[in-house]
Amino acid sequence: MLRTVKPKNARSKRVLDAREPKEVEDARIAIFVKGTKTGEVLNGVMKDMMALKRPDAISFSKKNVIHPLDAQNTASASSSTSSLEFWSSKNDASMFVIGQTSKKRPNDLTFVRMYDGKLLDIVEVGVENYVSMESIPGTKSTPGHKPLMHFASELFDTHPRFIQLKSMLMSLFNGEAVESIYLKGLEHVISVSLAPTPATLNIASASTESTTPLPKVHIRTYATRLLASGSRIPRVELTLMGPSMDLVLRRHTNPDPELLKQSMKRPKLKKTDIEKGLGKKRKNLDVDEMGNLRGRVHVGKQDLSKLPTRKMKGLKAGAFEDEHGDDAVDDDADNDQEVSTKRQKLH
Repeated sequence: MLRTVKPKNARSKRVLDAREPKEVEDARIAIFVKGTKTGEVLNGVMKDMMALKRPDAISFSKKNVIHPLDAQNTASASSSTSSLEFWSSKNDASMFVIGQTSKKRPNDLTFVRMYDGKLLDIVEVGVENYVSMESIPGTKSTPGHKPLMHFASELFDTHPRFIQLKSMLMSLFNGEAVESIYLKGLEHVISVSLAPTPATLNIASASTESTTPLPKVHIRTYATRLLASGSRIPRVELTLMGPSMDLVLRRHTNPDPELLKQSMKRPKLKKTDIEKGLGKKRKNLDVDEMGNLRGRVHVGKQDLSKLPTRKMKGLKAGAFEDEHGDDAVDDDADNDQEVSTKRQKLH
């Protein structure tokens, strides 16, 4: 069990906050691990995959004794699982690409996917007909750009083994979630297709227990070129960029149902996201430039004459006029009395 790390300063707190679950997760970090024995083919495959995955890729230069697909009750499997969970927590990584070769399984490549620091599922494939990126002349894509992924077969939507492989490849090369697509930013295309499918392998018999040999998976990487077409939409040309390889499906493990259910759970949308059209839109709600949610309330027309006010004696109609009228009469009487008094003194 991993210990809980408490931040000692503001910098470590920011690092731990960045690793907290988010509504829109960052790009998956993949760790490329070399097994006890790797050949020239696997070294080249992992090098080219890292070039397509950069900058979200970490390479372990030392060889490691790791066998995640061994029997679960063996000591090797438990130590491998604990090592993967430790590396995942240490590097904030959720994917592993493990390469090792043996006489029984030559050029073996293992994809491991993690969730919340726990092992989710594993897919093992064999690499054949590998052509490196360096051996193919031409322009290469810029590191860090999202690829356009193309899956050309119905089995990627019907057969459970190919559905799992499609999900694994998309998790590896998907990158960050973006709101819009810039055409010039699509610099390369990863095409995944299948060899001719046997007639016995159809939708009805698509199951993991079927004895029908599965077709090979062809992975080709192309660089895109935007050329003038005489209209606003450019003409797109694809040139082989590399790497190019064929994959043979081998062993695999299905994800735990409860862990898979947790990994597929989506958080509730915020009101700001609802306003952006990601969910059910509510009326009379706006988001200002600062990101604050503003609501508008509609009320009926008010009659201000019936508005209750505080009753005061000084605000009564005619009160001011009556008071000033009486004062004026008193002033006139006093003036007349003073005039008559002066006249009597003069006589």
